[in-house]
Amino acid sequence: MVEFFGNIRVDWLGKRKLFFAITTLLVFIGAVSLIAKRGFHYGVDFQGGTIVTVRFNEKTDIGKIREAVPNADIQATGQNAALLSSQNEFLIQYKGANDAANDASQGREAITQALNKSFPGKFEIRNAQSVGPKVGHDLRQQAVFAALHDTLITLGMFSVFNREINLTVIAALLTLVGYSMNDTIVVFDRVRENLKIRRRDDLATIMNDSINQTLSRTILTSGLTFLTVLALFIFGGEIINHFAFAMVIGIIIGTYSSIAIASPLVLIYSNLKGTFARQSVSTAKVPNKVPKPAKAK
Repeated sequence: MVEFFGNIRVDWLGKRKLFFAITTLLVFIGAVSLIAKRGFHYGVDFQGGTIVTVRFNEKTDIGKIREAVPNADIQATGQNAALLSSQNEFLIQYKGANDAANDASQGREAITQALNKSFPGKFEIRNAQSVGPKVGHDLRQQAVFAALHDTLITLGMFSVFNREINLTVIAALLTLVGYSMNDTIVVFDRVRENLKIRRRDDLATIMNDSINQTLSRTILTSGLTFLTVLALFIFGGEIINHFAFAMVIGIIIGTYSSIAIASPLVLIYSNLKGTFARQSVSTAKVPNKVPKPAKAK
């Protein structure tokens, strides 16, 4: 294994109160944001609406399209969309409050009428599809609930920055669950190995050493992954921007939890388990009366 930090001796478990405080603060910030904003900012995948692909006859500024269709999310989908402010093909996600938003034909007509006011005869509708509100409700209840446990802080950051939750974000969250678990498994595998050869050391010491021994691997793996998703976030364009944002936040939080949160939680569980075991032994019932030996005849 490549070692970048030499013989590092950081007392990670000794700082567990600080790490728990940081985690509690981040969760609290996300929860306050969710309460203040009354939930997440859901995309058309969950809220219901119409997704329309529009092609213009010439390159068009995306800002002018947003002015023409204010009640919509608009993304450039043409070639080099991430590098140019003007393109001729766009994806319009229309989230109206009426039935027209949830019917492909009616949603298409609503967008066509809005665009005709600013771009008469300068565009064509390439495709239109709808996502009904019932489908959106089912996806929201099932997919978000499955990812919520291990990605609570990442979801909180989506609320803080008013980011949209859509299917690509759910894919990112589920990816992060597996990624974080893999990092944690690497640390705990080293803990398991050290437990076999260092039977006299206490669990906190072994966990600290195991985290330090795998720190180079963790930082190297997470660092390279972070640089990749950061590039996607900066240069990937609007289509994958929410996905990349989830990955950027998730990699940071996942690495942090693997180093600073997972082992302290196991240590607390181990200590509680030992306490319960001692209590069960001390409270074991003892017979009130000892049977007297039988008298000899």
